Amino acid sequence: MSERDPLERLLGAPDEDAGCEGGFALLAEYVEAELAGRNVVDLFPGVAAHLRNCPACAEDHRGLVALARGHSHAS
Repeated sequence: MSERDPLERLLGAPDEDAGCEGGFALLAEYVEAELAGRNVVDLFPGVAAHLRNCPACAEDHRGLVALARGHSHAS
């Protein structure tokens, strides 16, 4: 996979990208599948693409993963 140039990353994501709104709508389901060991790139290709392209959503993803892991250890 080739590295996208900074201007392309700033101005927009590729067509397969779910976008912030689409990615956010599926983020909890994406994280649940990810923590269950499922192949989230195949299950949610648009969300996976968006998380690679959007630092803010990638940060939300990391936070949700940390929260979910914390709850699973507390149970």
